[in-house]
Amino acid sequence: MKFRSEGTLKKTPENAAVRCCFKAMGYTDYELDSRPVIGIANSWNTIVPGHYNLKDVAEHVKKGIYSNGGTAVEFGVIAGCDGVADWDNGMNFVLPSREVICDSVELQVRMSHLDAVVLLGSCDKIVPGMLMAAARLNIPAILLNGGPMLGGAEFDGRQSDQTTPDEAVGMLASGKISEQEFMNLEETSVPGCGSCAYLGTANSMGCVAEALGMSLTGSALIPAVYAERLRAAFETGRAVCDLARKGIRPRDIITKRSVRNAIKTVNAVSASTNTVLHLSAIAKEAGLDMDVVREFKNAGKETPHIAKVNPSSKWTMEDFYKAGGIPRVMTNLGDIIDTGVMTCSGKTLGENLASYRYLYPENRDIIRTPDAPFSEFGGIAVLEGNLAPDTAITKPGAYSEKLRYFKGRARVFDGEEAANKAILDGNIDPGDVIVIRYEGPKGGPGMREMYHAMKYLYGMGMGEVTALITDGRFSGTNNGCFVGHISPEAAEGGPIAAVRDGDEIEIDVNAGKISVNLSDEEIRNRLKDWTPPEKNIPDGYLKRYVRLVTSAGKGAVLE
Repeated sequence: MKFRSEGTLKKTPENAAVRCCFKAMGYTDYELDSRPVIGIANSWNTIVPGHYNLKDVAEHVKKGIYSNGGTAVEFGVIAGCDGVADWDNGMNFVLPSREVICDSVELQVRMSHLDAVVLLGSCDKIVPGMLMAAARLNIPAILLNGGPMLGGAEFDGRQSDQTTPDEAVGMLASGKISEQEFMNLEETSVPGCGSCAYLGTANSMGCVAEALGMSLTGSALIPAVYAERLRAAFETGRAVCDLARKGIRPRDIITKRSVRNAIKTVNAVSASTNTVLHLSAIAKEAGLDMDVVREFKNAGKETPHIAKVNPSSKWTMEDFYKAGGIPRVMTNLGDIIDTGVMTCSGKTLGENLASYRYLYPENRDIIRTPDAPFSEFGGIAVLEGNLAPDTAITKPGAYSEKLRYFKGRARVFDGEEAANKAILDGNIDPGDVIVIRYEGPKGGPGMREMYHAMKYLYGMGMGEVTALITDGRFSGTNNGCFVGHISPEAAEGGPIAAVRDGDEIEIDVNAGKISVNLSDEEIRNRLKDWTPPEKNIPDGYLKRYVRLVTSAGKGAVLE
């Protein structure tokens, strides 16, 4: 099916009705006759701090487009913020929004006769949703993120961020800080706009876009408030015009080879576990026949962990950028990275890395080389066992090596709220493995992030003597022994639904295993009379999502 032929908007009798619609908005014959029409999918709004600057960013993209012979047209895309949504039931809608973002970009582009598109987004589900749309549409495209925010006031030995108040809840509850110290964090932990100041999912997916070759080299980690971000926007506008003329499309860029590069980069920097969900979905939209979860498992064994950023260390995203960011990481990985792949610059990754100009000194405290890594193994690990027959995901790069093996007693909670209450009430003991279930894609519904529980445990000094497992997911800011994405999820009758208080659970990251000390027969017997708890799902999109969504092991895509 052909969606766009060059010259659709050129002056012909058949086009007159289309052209008059553009002329109603002030476009001229010069802009419509002989120039590529470039869409700007802009998720700017005044609700999300990661998107607050995109109005200005878009203006510089337009300048770049016009400077290189293109005509810019702009349209809006919804954008949610996990931090804003994370109250009441807002988080149930965050992961599901990824599919709506993808669909809406596809629909607008296909209705509008566009030659190419620049995708402007920054936060957790917007970047993957836009990359999914690019892969599905397969017209020339570049993603430009809005950039990370700066770190906040120092607290607990490092610069604070918007998750620091959650850690402080545990500290306040255990008497480690005063109420005034706690209140001050609301004013000082988030000093300005941008995506999170740590390597959460938003910045992780910016790194993924760059590692895939779908963003210009070096652009992912430029802080939101830097003028360099606006210069990157201008260059993105110029570059997308070249892509349109050359006919280089996302499926020329998003290939098995580039996806493997992205997976290795994620492991090298210990990025968010949510990247596993999103790269699975992107690969599916690109028509790639590959098991992304298995690719992560293989890469974790072969890729050293060479970069440490908050939450794995005290360093912020600004520090990571100045240390050389993704270009330094990929260059340092050497032969582990396939540099022959095509990128959105119209050049190979190797050409981009060879010509990249670093503006700040190297910092080996943040980015190392493979001969002196933080760990010989990657920062993301895939686990399997009788508790997760279809895999589970953890992030050993964010916790100490002694937590790579944990055996303890199950404390079972059917939902996040009950677990959080037990933690804050002091009803969790050292050696407990907190089990939070019915929080998967179907069971949540929407696969909420369980990061509050881990933050509370950390703040109460319990982060290294307890573990947490769930069929939900985590934020990139979490640390401590946690395992998420357990599949099949409890709502589908997965083994996690059979676990009871007191069962012995074993997590062995180095061996890639997670298990409950029960026989297969006992698990089957416990599930014989099992029924999932009823949840009051509001009418609308979420009900349709529950009917169509697949497991976390498949990327929580819709089928």
